[in-house]
Amino acid sequence: MVSTVLWALIGGTIIGFLGKTFAPGKRDIALWLTILIGIGGIFIGNWAYTGIWGDDGTRGLDWWRHIWQVAAAALLVVLLTSSIGRKKSSS
Repeated sequence: MVSTVLWALIGGTIIGFLGKTFAPGKRDIALWLTILIGIGGIFIGNWAYTGIWGDDGTRGLDWWRHIWQVAAAALLVVLLTSSIGRKKSSS
């Protein structure tokens, strides 16, 4: 459980920064909100992976779980940035 929370904090922060930097479109949200969305996406990806394939107690790195976590976080950041973000200023 501790490793899941630690991964969510680290991975969500990275995805949040990347989403803030590379999110397409003309919309923008605060950096702290993007990071929180990334962390939430990591938890959602973990939940979805566990719900579909179960938790087999894999030793070492579970690459498929991490792929699901990162994909869910990135998707959530892009969707929420495009839907709730405010328009960027022209200057």
